[in-house]
Amino acid sequence: MPLIPEEPQIHESAQGPRATPASGRTAPTPRPVPGPRPAASSRPGRPGPPRPAPPVQRTPRDVAVTKPGPSAPAAPAAQAVATPQIQLIPASPEGALDAAEEAVDLLLESGRAPGDVLVITTGEQHPWAAHELSFGEASYWAQHDAGDDVFYAAASAVGRAASRPVVVVAVNGGPDSADATVLPLALGQASALLIVCGDPQRINSVLGAGV
Repeated sequence: MPLIPEEPQIHESAQGPRATPASGRTAPTPRPVPGPRPAASSRPGRPGPPRPAPPVQRTPRDVAVTKPGPSAPAAPAAQAVATPQIQLIPASPEGALDAAEEAVDLLLESGRAPGDVLVITTGEQHPWAAHELSFGEASYWAQHDAGDDVFYAAASAVGRAASRPVVVVAVNGGPDSADATVLPLALGQASALLIVCGDPQRINSVLGAGV
């Protein structure tokens, strides 16, 4: 008697075939889509876009408390005032004025402006000064104040003459104390160069190691 195959029995607990993706792997459960992320936030462990720093409001107290750092020490007084260079031209009292004239010519030829030069005589006045004073002191000192040409002054007028870059002193006579009086004043009036035409020994005794 042939066997009749039994019909397969479907149990109620059996589940139908589970849908699988084409790869044969179980489809993952859908994840919720996150909402828009704030623009200012950054992911942990990764630098986000730079955020502008909030403005800092400084109070008047903050401004008052701010103090500058320690200032640099002030320069010594000796360095604050430039010491002029001193040049000595040996000359006799009779030839000191001519030596001063030659020094002025060399200064002008080298490019020095005429208004930069002051010439002082300890003895007889320079012919230019004597000529200009013949028209009166007002006209004479007006040319000094203009400052556009070489100015010639006697030793007695050194205190009134203004400082100039170059001062030329012609020791062409005068009282024995003229050197000691005029040379220190001339040194103070020269901002760049002092030229002294005269006896080197007498000049050295007045100006000392500066020559």
